[in-house]
Amino acid sequence: MGIITLLMNFVFVLVIYCFIFSIIRLIYMDIKSINYYISNSNGKHPYLKLINQREMLNFRIEETYLLTKECSIGRDAKSDIIIKDPFISSQHAQIVKKEGIYYIKDTGSKNGTFVNDNPLKIGFEWRLNNGDKIRLGQVEFLFVDILSKA
Repeated sequence: MGIITLLMNFVFVLVIYCFIFSIIRLIYMDIKSINYYISNSNGKHPYLKLINQREMLNFRIEETYLLTKECSIGRDAKSDIIIKDPFISSQHAQIVKKEGIYYIKDTGSKNGTFVNDNPLKIGFEWRLNNGDKIRLGQVEFLFVDILSKA
């Protein structure tokens, strides 16, 4: 009976260490992506921050995508932001900056583009505000624009 108790204690401690390690790893990855953003943009450009856990997706994706004045999103190699999600169209959506304000529009995707769980009509431009949640296929992003006035 003593060996079984000792073995169960060992397994319990091992599970606790694995849990703590996974939390520390997630925190490290988040800090690493924030540091990448800060070093590459000086905090001046808005970006898309991945909400999903990358390990849960069966394709390669970055934690952070810096936005320029105009960015196309899709599976196509000509897109500015390439996401190989099978539920994302080759030319899925576009983010544009007009007069200092960022907008997103669906460019004819089959599975739709959603902002804060609201579906976008094809071609309709939706004004993005800091903290908006954008969903394309299986991927969810947070729009981050710390300099926005809205």
